[in-house]
Amino acid sequence: MKNYIVLGLISFVLWSCKKESSTESVTLQEKQSPFSSAQNTTDSLYTIAYLPTSTTKQIVKHKYYTLSYNEKYEQAEWVAYELKKEYLKNGDYKRPYFIEDPKVTTGSADWRNYKKSGYDKGHLCPAGDMEFDKNAYNDTFYTSNISPQKHDFNSGIWNRLEQKTRYWADKYNDIYVVTGGILNDSDKKIGTENVAVPKYFYKIILTKSGKEHKAIAFLVPNEDSDKSLYDFVVPIETLEKMTGIDFFPNLKNLKSSKDF
Repeated sequence: MKNYIVLGLISFVLWSCKKESSTESVTLQEKQSPFSSAQNTTDSLYTIAYLPTSTTKQIVKHKYYTLSYNEKYEQAEWVAYELKKEYLKNGDYKRPYFIEDPKVTTGSADWRNYKKSGYDKGHLCPAGDMEFDKNAYNDTFYTSNISPQKHDFNSGIWNRLEQKTRYWADKYNDIYVVTGGILNDSDKKIGTENVAVPKYFYKIILTKSGKEHKAIAFLVPNEDSDKSLYDFVVPIETLEKMTGIDFFPNLKNLKSSKDF
């Protein structure tokens, strides 16, 4: 009988040690990972290696996208996110109200700045790219993820570019997107918080095949246009000069082209 009790105590101690070790391992892994475990996979483009530089040093990380907030212009200077083929779903979720981003330490703009301004609350990370998950979809309705856009631009050429981006996600299985407005002091301002209205918006799409990366970059006026999307393709260097942002600091000699 005593032998059974001793064996039982030994088994309990070994099980306790194993459980404690496992808990410490998970905790350490979570502390080391800059993103959620769902994104921190070996085949994922959504790693810190792809993040642009920030001119404001206010980088905000949500579960499925990251942004650099510019308090001076009351919007993100860039929003970056991964778009996988498997994310291309129609969740048919009810659109929530826009709310301020609790993670922006300086406070993101109030949605009321847009009220009766004549401008749309234009998504940077589109809600349509995040319909694979309700929480991911809802997270796109923070005011840190919007910028004033003319309605015909938002529903027209910008919408066409967003649809083309989803096409590339389907084609390449996994892409990385960086987007935002070109922010300048001379921009028109709206609302009591003087939210800047960018004259141009940009979008960069990056994909990886083996060890090789390729990218395509667009610079589009905040105006309605019937032109081909490819008429707005520009070198990434052009956008970097206009914004002061190094979009892919860890990718040397990355060039963008129309061959995407």
